[in-house]
Amino acid sequence: MPDEPVENISGGTDGGSEARFATGDPETRAEAVVDALGDIYWQKAYGGRDAFPCLVRTILSQNTSDVASQPAFDALIERYGGEGDLAATLAAADRDVVAEVIQPAGLYNQKSRVIQEAAEAVLADFGDAAAFDSFVREGDPEAVRERLLELRGVGPKTADCVLLFSGGRGGVFPVDTHVHRIARRMGLAPPDADHEGVRAALEAAVPTEKCGFGHTAMIQFGREYCSARNPSCLDGPEACPLADRCDRVGVDSGAGTVVDPADSDG
Repeated sequence: MPDEPVENISGGTDGGSEARFATGDPETRAEAVVDALGDIYWQKAYGGRDAFPCLVRTILSQNTSDVASQPAFDALIERYGGEGDLAATLAAADRDVVAEVIQPAGLYNQKSRVIQEAAEAVLADFGDAAAFDSFVREGDPEAVRERLLELRGVGPKTADCVLLFSGGRGGVFPVDTHVHRIARRMGLAPPDADHEGVRAALEAAVPTEKCGFGHTAMIQFGREYCSARNPSCLDGPEACPLADRCDRVGVDSGAGTVVDPADSDG
């Protein structure tokens, strides 16, 4: 079974713990897909990251690849993550310098503002990053999600990643562009579902303990097999290990064309 790629776990290399999931007799097709991904990839449970660095790392990952955002996060931690409270240090930092440090992640002026405003909010509401971490780990999940979504620049995917990778919350299935595309293409969610609609469909159909793994493995599957423009199934069903579980919505193998599921005929 392959090692989990660092790129999939929204910050650093120390997240997740081995967790073997029961894969027999899935109750839904979505669970069957996650079980099949478990046969292809790793099986892990998530949680344990410090909440504020996790939030910062996920903000940096917005609208860019991990290849770009991980070095930006590493550079930010190298400069500001020494002794003391990271939220306080970043809140007091010169914004132009923060922007320069995170430049590899793209949209650096916007992201530097979002990160510093998040740091200021953490200090104002919780006092320090440690208290924020306790809130994320121990607070009511819906209350945590609502508070995260109140932060400028924090959307559902970012909030859900913090709940999953820091809070270790079961039943959280963050939806990024890969998950959004694959769930609709496979027929696990309606073809016109938005990100929140896909999240609701997957969280209702996938057992609590499998959601975090399903998120990371589906991202990897999207990178290796089910890309936006050139999914493996264009080469024939034998090219994709999940072909027998997929509706291929928006994919016309005969014509060699691919459209967004929402633009397909069903």
